[in-house]
Amino acid sequence: MKIKAGIVGGAGYTAGELLRILLHHEFVELGGIVSSSNAGNPVYQVHDDLVGETELRFSSELVGDEDVVFLCLGHGNSKAWLEKNSLPETVHVIDLSNDFRLAADAEFAGREFVYGLPELNKGRIEQAQSIANPGCFATAIQLALLPLAQAGQLQHDVHVSAITGSTGAGQSLAETVHFSWRTNNVSIYKPFTHQHLGEIGESLAQLQAPLAVDIHFIPYRGNFARGIFASVYTPSDLTQDEARALYRKFYAGAPFTTVSDAEIHLKQVVNTNKCLLHVQKQGKQLLITSVLDNLVKGASGQAVQNMNLLFGLPETTGLNLKSVLF
Repeated sequence: MKIKAGIVGGAGYTAGELLRILLHHEFVELGGIVSSSNAGNPVYQVHDDLVGETELRFSSELVGDEDVVFLCLGHGNSKAWLEKNSLPETVHVIDLSNDFRLAADAEFAGREFVYGLPELNKGRIEQAQSIANPGCFATAIQLALLPLAQAGQLQHDVHVSAITGSTGAGQSLAETVHFSWRTNNVSIYKPFTHQHLGEIGESLAQLQAPLAVDIHFIPYRGNFARGIFASVYTPSDLTQDEARALYRKFYAGAPFTTVSDAEIHLKQVVNTNKCLLHVQKQGKQLLITSVLDNLVKGASGQAVQNMNLLFGLPETTGLNLKSVLF
C-alpha cells in the first residue's frame, strides 16, 4: 500500500524539494498540496523544475485521507495552522519549522513532537507520532559534534564558522537575497545568537550531561544558492587517528553521514541527502568540517528520511540522490 502524503505550504523551497523527492518515491502517493495563494494552479507553474514531471495542482485544503502531513510553513505558522486545523491522531505530522524542536515546545495540541535527527534519535523516531525536523545549520553542526559528546570529549568551548546559500533565507523578499546584493559578497548575521543554538545544545546535552561548554557560532551568508559548509573546532586530547576512529564508529549505521579521509567540499553533497565530515588535528585543535545541502539533508530530504522511519521503510528509500560536480 502507498503512503498518502500531504504538504501544507506547498509553494516554498522546502515544499518544492519534497515534491521533487516524493514524486519518485515508490511507496508514496501525493495527496493535497496546500497553497492558499496558488490554489487551482498547476504545481509546475511555481516549481518549474517539475515541468513534465507532474500535472498535480495546488489546493486550498488537504484531501482528508493523508497518512502523513508535511508542514512547510514559516516559523511560528505551524502552531497556528494546527490550532485551526484538526488532524486525526492517526495522521503523522512532520514539521519543518522551528516551532516544536525544543523540549519546552515538544507537546502541542495533543501531539508530542520527537526531534527528528536520525543519527541521534532513530529509535524514538520509529515510534513517534509527530516529528520536529531539525534546522539546516543545526544538522550540520550537530553531526560534527555528536561523536565527541557521546564520548564525553566536549571539554572546552566550541567555535563554529558556517556559511549557507541564499535558499536558507526562504522565498520572502529581503535586501540580502537580491542578486545584486548577494553576488560577489559575503556577510555575517545573528553572530552568537542564531536560533539553532538551542536545539544544538539540547541534543549535545542528551549525550553529554551536563554540557558545561559554550558554542560560539558565526553564521555567514554565501553568494551561492544552496549548501552549508561548517568549520567546527575545539581543543582536544584525542589524536587525529583516535578522533577519526571515534567518528567512524559513531556513524557506522548512518547511511547518509560519511567520514572522509580526504578534505571535503560543497559540490559533493548539493542535491543529495548526504552529510560529509572530515576530521583533522592541528596542534591542540580538533577541526571537523561538515558539508550538506541545506534544502535536502538540512530540510526536505531529512523529512523524507524521518517519514521512512515512521512507516518502517529503509531510511534510504527514495533518497539515493547523486550530486552534480560539474
